[in-house]
Amino acid sequence: EVTLTDFDPDGEVKVVAAALYAASALPDDQLLAIARKMDDEARRQVLAAYVGERENRRHRPGRAFERTAYRFDVLTDYGAFRDLQRHRLLTLEWQPLTTRHGHVTPDELAEAGALADWTRVMEESAALHEALAAAVPAAAPYAVAMAYRVRFYVELNAREAMHMIELRTAPQGHPAYRRVCQAMHRLIAEQAGHRELAFAMRHVDHSGAEGGRLAAERAAERRRA
Repeated sequence: EVTLTDFDPDGEVKVVAAALYAASALPDDQLLAIARKMDDEARRQVLAAYVGERENRRHRPGRAFERTAYRFDVLTDYGAFRDLQRHRLLTLEWQPLTTRHGHVTPDELAEAGALADWTRVMEESAALHEALAAAVPAAAPYAVAMAYRVRFYVELNAREAMHMIELRTAPQGHPAYRRVCQAMHRLIAEQAGHRELAFAMRHVDHSGAEGGRLAAERAAERRRA
């Protein structure tokens, strides 16, 4: 569902150098050399001081986090894509919307006795898409139900990643895009090895958060009442 396809192995070192820049009189190349010579603990201390306490997700570090970037390839349902596409602080490109990647099927549909109807609608969506693709290709995507998957890439720096991943893993978010952003956070820490940058994203929520959106709506209703 989510693949980290490109990152800078030295990204965390470069962020440390960038964090030192505004508090220094040295040029950028010398700061980078200093950051490379630091041990892990020294770099951790620099980043901890730069990030600060971050009592909530709106407390974000400065421009130094723009010094490294990540590129993710994502295959998820079109509804989740549309939510992630709304973020302005990133680069995102998508492939044509089709039914060839299949669709997601929520487990709750079987429990509610609606699985047969769901399957029928998905099949009708796919059939209509194929018919339109043959006759009016430009109109074919309009027949694709939002449960069908679409492939896209997201490229964003660490500052942008902090904003999107923390926001979109909030418990009241949709499970589909929460899962995508939780995977992004894990890949930054584990595959890219940028563990301190991932740690700085301390308001990422990795819980299952079943019913999180429902609980939020109930709380809002109580406030209105």
